[in-house]
Amino acid sequence: MAKKICKSNPEYEEVAHFAISEFIEHERGQEIVDSGKAMNFISGIIHRSFHSSTSKYHTVYRQKGRMHSLPEWHEGTEDSEEYNYEQDSATESIQGVLEDMKASGIELWFRAVLFEMYVKEPNYSELARQTQIPRTSISKAVEEAKAYIQETLANNNYNL
Repeated sequence: MAKKICKSNPEYEEVAHFAISEFIEHERGQEIVDSGKAMNFISGIIHRSFHSSTSKYHTVYRQKGRMHSLPEWHEGTEDSEEYNYEQDSATESIQGVLEDMKASGIELWFRAVLFEMYVKEPNYSELARQTQIPRTSISKAVEEAKAYIQETLANNNYNL
């Protein structure tokens, strides 16, 4: 229905989701369903949302013709890059092991937290300044966390 009302515009699914959301939140929604006029009501929401420049949909999602640019970090990235499923799978596995480490006790929690901090800031000296933990303790904990993650993944038959 939305595809037809929106004349196959690529936004038709978004408009349909918006219309359903608005209908669900409508104070008289159940009354409209009971009267058998829900489809007519939703089609009206879709039509007004898509074709009116003063509709809530237009204001919130189209934002009255404003142009949005991509963030600066996105500049220079290639859209043609293939998605790396193996890297994504490895990242999820490592994150799972880190979550397990955090729940397994204070020593593993300590290693997991320092490992995560090291991933964000790979400089032992800077981490030592931030945390007031000796640099050698941080490096030892990070290396132990790496070894634990590799061992856990190997035990689960996951090879990096």
